[in-house]
Amino acid sequence: MHIDWSQTQVYNTIMSVATGIALLMLVRFSQHVTRGDKISLEGWSIGFAVPGFILTLTGGAMTLTWPLSKIGFPFDDIIFGEPTLAFGVMLLGGAILIWRRSNLHHKAELSDKEAKQQSGVLTSQLIDMIRPLSYFAAAMGLALISIAIAGVYYQLFAAPPEEPISGRFADYPLLEASFISGLYAVTGIGAILLPFSLATRNPIVTRIMGLCWRVTGILFVLFGAMNYFTHIGLIINTM
Repeated sequence: MHIDWSQTQVYNTIMSVATGIALLMLVRFSQHVTRGDKISLEGWSIGFAVPGFILTLTGGAMTLTWPLSKIGFPFDDIIFGEPTLAFGVMLLGGAILIWRRSNLHHKAELSDKEAKQQSGVLTSQLIDMIRPLSYFAAAMGLALISIAIAGVYYQLFAAPPEEPISGRFADYPLLEASFISGLYAVTGIGAILLPFSLATRNPIVTRIMGLCWRVTGILFVLFGAMNYFTHIGLIINTM
């Protein structure tokens, strides 16, 4: 198979790494806030803004230009582009909210003891600020589950035989379809639980959501890192 790579682009590598890191950061940030740990809100806002910018940029480009349609995979532009764009914009929105909260926190000039006493107030304020975003997150969670069902039903996500590692399973399309669909479905479950976790503060719901995102975050990072090798190999083998 020959592909004219000057006519198309593939962003799945950095998309996957940024998505995984962002999911892991969401879990860790929620743990710090609920425990009342002393944290740098500016640091976390920038931490969310960086993958948010990357995902907004790459997801927006894929959503608007459909580059993968030029190599015969137009459905992948929807599957990868639109959820990535949505996640990136939500991360940027969250980063702005946390940054604004950090400015108010500094203006208050609280001592360490007072800051510890104010941790419950900070948690409530952050929850109130993030709750509107959680509704869109839940809706996109439903979309992720829909994509997961389509992935298994149509046996999508199978790598071409020219791709190293993943291409060895080209004759078993259901294998990779099940893996990627599983990542999407579990991530979607966590997103659906987000507004319920914020509304009820039920520790069981929060733990399930955190487990979903922790597992998928690690897998997205590892899969994306591996794809830096496999996608370079695919390009070399199809030039």
